[in-house]
Amino acid sequence: MVHTRETPHIEDVLAYADPAHPLVWQRRGDGFVGIGMITALEVGGRRPEPEEGTRAAALAEAWRAVADAADVRDEVGLPGTGLIGFGALAFADGSASTSTIIVPRAVVGRRDGRSWVTTVRWADAAEPATAPEPRAFGPYWSATLGPGVLDAPGYQAAVRAALAAIGEGEVSKVVLARDLVGTVPAGADVRRLVRALASGYPDVWTFAVDGLVGASPETLVTVTGGTVTARVLAGTASRGADADADTRASLDLATSAKDQDEHQYAVRSVLASLRPHTTALASGETPFTLKLPNVWHLATDIEGELSHGASALELVGALHPTAAVAGSPTPAALAAIERLEPFDRGRYAGPVGWIDASGDGEWAIALRCAQFGPSAQTDGHSWQLEKTRQVIAHAGAGIVAGSDPESELLETRVKFRPIVDALA
Repeated sequence: MVHTRETPHIEDVLAYADPAHPLVWQRRGDGFVGIGMITALEVGGRRPEPEEGTRAAALAEAWRAVADAADVRDEVGLPGTGLIGFGALAFADGSASTSTIIVPRAVVGRRDGRSWVTTVRWADAAEPATAPEPRAFGPYWSATLGPGVLDAPGYQAAVRAALAAIGEGEVSKVVLARDLVGTVPAGADVRRLVRALASGYPDVWTFAVDGLVGASPETLVTVTGGTVTARVLAGTASRGADADADTRASLDLATSAKDQDEHQYAVRSVLASLRPHTTALASGETPFTLKLPNVWHLATDIEGELSHGASALELVGALHPTAAVAGSPTPAALAAIERLEPFDRGRYAGPVGWIDASGDGEWAIALRCAQFGPSAQTDGHSWQLEKTRQVIAHAGAGIVAGSDPESELLETRVKFRPIVDALA
């Protein structure tokens, strides 16, 4: 039983989220949070992989069954109302991390000046669903991140190996990531991190799903009433120290042959994946420069009309991984990533977002993010509360012919800045 009702204006939806394990999707002050969990759909990790197709396809099928069985009463009718699931998928189908969709017991949201509460309960539940209440924020906290498995010299060596593979014709582009590892207090209110990211980067998607927290500038796919949109980002430059330097940085990016080539690989990847699912598909002829607080990106918007009612999750499966986070051609790039990155990316650069009962939803690529570990561990006999909680962050750069290892390392440092600054 799912019931969405309109409420008086809610100023801060984040106050309703779980402090340790928030479920959040937010941009420009609008968005929604999930409270509790009534069920979760999971594939991969310690669970069996789907026998056929991708994890996204398996989750899409499982979600369709949940949606078909739900009795939904939606009195608001906005994106994010009614039955919704929050999802975070691993980058690779063979990852040790699970891919999951969480259905919360309640959702508090606001959009376009309207606020709402959704409650979810089993049809045979003895007690009626209770309305959520806000929770006071915990104290401020900080974390320090240090080198992970792939340190700076190791990353430059990996870039050189990627350039060798490009020179031999194995790949045209490969996206290589490196990692940072740190700890936070076990009782840290993770909503503090979500708020810092939302305040510092209001124009991008701020998300928190199953311990994955970040602020992604890249929309993987949005489906609304039969229309599909996507934004491709590939090609990056640091912001200038002053107005003149910033203008030069934007112009240099827009005229860089290396960055234009990298961007076109990514755009062609998305168009090729969407064409089988659309009757009309259009994209900008040339990329525009997108200004964020820390970087400039080359960006292209894509829009189309769906031909056979594919859900947002089905399109996630068709699109992921894009050339922007893997490379081109995709199979060879994925093989190079597995060979050159000495770690499991987990959910970094994987799809993160939400889906509703009709199959509409918004999905981003999990960038500028960190994955939080559990707050407790077992010694085989009893549960013991840890004093700290591990956090791992990743950032990557697209390697193409002409890439410079030192410049690519600097690009990852710029991309780490949002999550590192917010954690500090």
